[in-house]
Amino acid sequence: MANTYTQLYIHLVFAVKGRENFILEDKREELEKYICGIVSNNNSKPLAIFCNPDHTHILIGLNPSISISDLTKIIKSNSSKWINENKWVSGKFSWQEGFGAFTHSKSQIDLVAKYILNQAEHHKKKTFREEYIKFLEECGIEYDERYLFTWNN
Repeated sequence: MANTYTQLYIHLVFAVKGRENFILEDKREELEKYICGIVSNNNSKPLAIFCNPDHTHILIGLNPSISISDLTKIIKSNSSKWINENKWVSGKFSWQEGFGAFTHSKSQIDLVAKYILNQAEHHKKKTFREEYIKFLEECGIEYDERYLFTWNN
């Protein structure tokens, strides 16, 4: 794309179907590396990632040649297939429908990356539901609770 200049930083959030705690600590880094490979193979840059047991956060430098919806679909479908091929769970693993995508300026990147990498500590104080709704409200995104992720609590 000659003469195309962009700065697209996206904080992507999506959850395990049924909010099951299927992403085990001993497999977390392997899954993170796999997902980063998917992002890179789609001409975007993974800047930070953390896979919680029941949801994932990724900070991406998005290439304008792919939509966030398409990239998210590719990440979720390929990683689900990979998890199932490696038999990480009994039964079938899948991600819930939908996702959250939040944009950030370059000046926020270090702060957002630290937030993502500090997920384990963060979730000792706040549930995923509380965290996600806070993102929506801080960004001024109107939402209907009926269409948010399925919550265990």
